[in-house]
Amino acid sequence: MNRLALVLWIVSASAAAMAADEDGWVSLFNGRDLAGWVNVNCGPETWGVKDGVITCTGKPTGGLRTERMYENFILELEWRHLKSGGNAGIFVWSSAIAAPGVPFLRSIEVQVLDNGFNVPGKNKWYTTHGDVFPIHGSSMKPIHRGNGSRCFPLEERSKDSPQWNHYRIVARDGTIRLSVNGKEVSGGNQCVWRKGYLGLESEGSPTEWRNIRIQELPGGAATLEQTAPKDEGWKPLYNGLDLRGWKAAGEAAKQWAASDWQLMHRGGTDVLESEPVAGDFELIVDCQPPKPKAGAAAAADDAPAVVLGGSRVALTGKAGAWTRYVITVRGSGASIRHGQDEARKIALPASKERTIGLCGTAQGPTRFANVYLRQSQ
Repeated sequence: MNRLALVLWIVSASAAAMAADEDGWVSLFNGRDLAGWVNVNCGPETWGVKDGVITCTGKPTGGLRTERMYENFILELEWRHLKSGGNAGIFVWSSAIAAPGVPFLRSIEVQVLDNGFNVPGKNKWYTTHGDVFPIHGSSMKPIHRGNGSRCFPLEERSKDSPQWNHYRIVARDGTIRLSVNGKEVSGGNQCVWRKGYLGLESEGSPTEWRNIRIQELPGGAATLEQTAPKDEGWKPLYNGLDLRGWKAAGEAAKQWAASDWQLMHRGGTDVLESEPVAGDFELIVDCQPPKPKAGAAAAADDAPAVVLGGSRVALTGKAGAWTRYVITVRGSGASIRHGQDEARKIALPASKERTIGLCGTAQGPTRFANVYLRQSQ
């Protein structure tokens, strides 16, 4: 290569690199693996990569999210359902872990629903063409017609399974706009949160995702109240598919079952135990105790519990309702809190490691979900 040709090549390459930088698009999926993504609450086989696309089995119900937060951006991607009537979604400005008592991330959800889900006469509260709506604590004002805080699209533009659909999501300063296959159709204003993670939803049906890219936009001044809490290193202990990582002795094993995103206990006081956990740690667990049987009052000592190395910690939330508990273990002591209640202190025997056990109640079936662990450094 002569000197002039070399100079021209360098200038051309530099211009191309500069154009790419100025364009600002960044791929969120490298086509090879799930680097940059976090499996929030699904099995290791739920999300995968095949032939350059992200694959999802649809089981269990849950999410896959980005490692980092975003505030102002343009997100483009393609999706398709592999079965007619499939259901999924995109979580925008989401939480890092599932919201209390559900498998979904708190967020503004952009619906990803196949047209086969459409049942004439039964779909007055939704469409299959790009609804946008807040879920599980988030809020949004729809830009036009809809159902409550749910914004319906102005046109029906989604393609049937197994065709690919293209979404373009523009999110800026608490506003969100969705374009389906090249035309804007729905959105909302005054969103809270307006800064958070981005996620893909697993909800019962196999899906594929590809060409996921983002262009961050300037500006952004989300307050603390408008921003999702940062990822604090929580790791799921239950995969939504089976009891891997848990054990119950003898007949007790028959009382426990994996039921999608919920761990079900059929009744009794059988304990399901995790593998031993070393050192200090924090635990999140959601629990829904059964309502007392008609004419019977619940015994004071028959509440569901978390069992820490043999020490029982009662979960005293309202019967029939989901409650989130945060348990902190430090040395020979622990504390448990839920909601705005003051933390309750518990003495524990000194131990270098402890199993984490879940225990139901003789009153009837107890449901557990969203079991997350964070070990102290």
